Amino acid sequence: MKRSFDEHAVASQFQPGDKIMVLLPVPGPSLSARFTGPYTVEEKLSDTDYIICTPDRKQVTLKEKLSTSSQVQEKAKGTEQLKVSGEPSSYLAGKQRRQPGFMPTADRMADNGRGEADGAYDISEIPPWDEGLHSMETMENSRSQIHVKEKKHGVIVSFRGSMRRVGEKSPLSLKHKGSKNKTEMGNISDTQVHPSPSDPLQSPQNQKSQPSHSRTQSDSVVHLGGELPKKREPGRWSFRMGSKKEKTAPPTPKQEQLEVVTEILISTEQRMPEVTAGAVEDKLLYTLPEIPLAPLSVMQINKLIEMEVLEEAYLNLLSLRLEFQRDQKALGEEASSVELSHKEKDLSLLYKALRNKLTNIIRQSCALPSRNKELLVLVACIIEEEEKREGDLGGMVGWRKAWRDAVQDGLQDTIKGVHLDSHEQSTSWLAVHLGLLGKAVVEDLEKVKTELVSSYPPSFNVFETYVSSCHEVVGEHLKGLLGKVTETKDYHALLDFIIHRYQSEKVMGSISLQPELKEEQRTLTLDGDFLDQLKTGYCSRLQADVRSSLDKVIELEHEEMWKDSRKPDIDEDLYNSYIHMDIWTNIKGKFQATRGLDVNLEQKVMCTCLDELNKFPRRFESAFVEWSGAVLESPLWAIYHVTYINSFSALKEHMEGYSESCPQQVEQLGKEVDGLIHRLSQALVEHFKTDVKPFLRRMMTRKWLSSDEDFQQLAKRVETLSQQCKHMSPQHAQELVSEVHFFVVKEYISQLMKNNYSCKNRKNERAASKMSEQWCELRELFQEMNSEENWLYPVGDHLSKIVGQKNKSEIKNNLKPLIDDYPDIGKKHLSAVLYFRGMIRGRERQVILQKLTELKRLHSNAGNMQHAFFADIQPAVNTDCLANMPFSCFSVLIPES
Repeated sequence: MKRSFDEHAVASQFQPGDKIMVLLPVPGPSLSARFTGPYTVEEKLSDTDYIICTPDRKQVTLKEKLSTSSQVQEKAKGTEQLKVSGEPSSYLAGKQRRQPGFMPTADRMADNGRGEADGAYDISEIPPWDEGLHSMETMENSRSQIHVKEKKHGVIVSFRGSMRRVGEKSPLSLKHKGSKNKTEMGNISDTQVHPSPSDPLQSPQNQKSQPSHSRTQSDSVVHLGGELPKKREPGRWSFRMGSKKEKTAPPTPKQEQLEVVTEILISTEQRMPEVTAGAVEDKLLYTLPEIPLAPLSVMQINKLIEMEVLEEAYLNLLSLRLEFQRDQKALGEEASSVELSHKEKDLSLLYKALRNKLTNIIRQSCALPSRNKELLVLVACIIEEEEKREGDLGGMVGWRKAWRDAVQDGLQDTIKGVHLDSHEQSTSWLAVHLGLLGKAVVEDLEKVKTELVSSYPPSFNVFETYVSSCHEVVGEHLKGLLGKVTETKDYHALLDFIIHRYQSEKVMGSISLQPELKEEQRTLTLDGDFLDQLKTGYCSRLQADVRSSLDKVIELEHEEMWKDSRKPDIDEDLYNSYIHMDIWTNIKGKFQATRGLDVNLEQKVMCTCLDELNKFPRRFESAFVEWSGAVLESPLWAIYHVTYINSFSALKEHMEGYSESCPQQVEQLGKEVDGLIHRLSQALVEHFKTDVKPFLRRMMTRKWLSSDEDFQQLAKRVETLSQQCKHMSPQHAQELVSEVHFFVVKEYISQLMKNNYSCKNRKNERAASKMSEQWCELRELFQEMNSEENWLYPVGDHLSKIVGQKNKSEIKNNLKPLIDDYPDIGKKHLSAVLYFRGMIRGRERQVILQKLTELKRLHSNAGNMQHAFFADIQPAVNTDCLANMPFSCFSVLIPES
């Protein structure tokens, strides 16, 4: 029925001045209720609560259901105000409990507990018992109906009577128990309560200024059995139910007469602080009543425990325990009987049932704080009482430990109820869960601080116990989560929660938990092994991520550059692929993310990531060499080499910033990068050498003398390399240019030493001129490339002068500058130069060679040996047997004059 109504129900909104119809209860069957009105809306409190004017009604405030009236009548006048609610479930739940003369029985108590747990009404409120809608005649008729029902039941068994009596004393039925704002009153059957003159709120003066509002039914005092509830002991209220005989007797006029007690309406804000303070004070002063001499049966006590009538159950349990002790004492310590054994077993079972019930109440105290708040007073009292009786026969030990375990179990239930998605459902599953976990922890501790602490004596240290238990439960929960963590961001979220978030103002440092929660109590205590395991897993996962990201860098380079043979961009006059930026940004991001967690962990992460980065240069080189073989003849081959020399040089510079934190790893990375750069440079040099060697081999030959084609090809390759080196990082470009410069000069001069050609018939002058021109061109090329090998420039000039000297006797005069610049030149080297000039044999040749020997001896004594050039050049062997014969051997052949 409710579902059908809700499907077609339409929300109605009213404004002050609107005319409305009100559904009011009437005496008799509830289905005969009807709409009355129209009434005028005076004030709108919320979307469902309104204050309306009911001039034709004489009763007090009600909580009723509204319905819009389509027929607007003339405006009604009146001064009485009525608060209306649009919640049918609350109204119906309240209506049943507000029937005149209604009294909760033991059968209804369990239902009342369920209703309170479901939120039908707040357990801290007094059940609203309606006496305002009926006239005195209607109230008498209602009481007559109740009397008929009681008479119809006849004689009730003793257990039923006990249930009714303890039900009236149960915390579940007496929500106003212990309130200090209640005025202790005697029999007021014929007395009407008037405000005290000393009360400023209820003085006649104030009454005139107050509207003629009546107090709500939930605040009214109910007259039952001719007496009001009276206070038996501190913190306890009871009803005198009367004997069975009194119940079955017809009601006396005194019982039938029920005076309506009214008083000036006091706002909630004025009443609540006093009620709360009184309730707390009463709970702290709570003591158990006297133990009955004769206990109930075991089944009855167990039933009381199940119904959470703890006080009556515990008193009877203590009575049974004392009875057992007396029986044991009467029989003696060594004596035994079957009955005594059964009684001991019954005690054990009852105590176990009681402990289980207390454990459940404690366990659910945070989930249902309002319902269990007053029950916890009894729980604490029972625990303290059992601790006092510890060691006596028939009892049970470990109550305080059981309380702590129940507290911990309750927190575990709360944490298990926190929403947790799987990794497949959400990539941020752990971050979301930890956020909800922190919120749940704060909410539970707030409930403990505001609602549960007041139910316990100070000796329980309730808040501190909940905080320490929370640390333990959360720690165990996080250990369970670690097994589900596979991604770096989840490791990071878990570490951040443990190290920072848990003790921050978002969780344990929340303002709502201060000042009870001290700063030294905020830190989450975990096993050192667990935290180390978590950090190790985080580092290992980061290392795997770095390896994966570096592999993706290679794949990206292949897709964007190699696959389409795209020419690299030129950034700041250097070829650049930005591969170093991808690597450095990725690594730096991991360092920065860890820096916010822990300094020591950051250093460990740095070393781990750099260890993985040390393996990258060779992996990259392997992939690059495999691809570059297909474009070996393309100009892009050399350009890509220059590009990656630049990129890895920049990467090395970036990583040197971490040398203080990880010196060994940075040093090893520098070696790996330098090795890669050297191999890339060597590949460039070897490629250049392979390319120009065919042209250099044809230098100093007959074809060379007649054609410049080979030299022009050589110069063209040198110039191409020069253009490529302009876009290379200066440091490595200088090294490459120096090596290429030395190679070209050495190979060019080496052709003079191979005896490939000998200039005859004055061809030496043309050869020297050509040699000098080409040498000048090479010098200009290498000077443009900023070669620092300046010591190589004179060798070509010296040798060209020797080759081009017209007078053979003047050749020896050109030897000294040559030896000064290149003292490693040998006799064989000069002999090969003379051969190229055309001086294959002869006296002048021997004189020149002898002069070289003398000059080298003098230079050797001076000890000036700066550069070695000719030492690496192997001259050709002259096959002419007379070419190297000493000049003195020819003196016998000279005729005498």
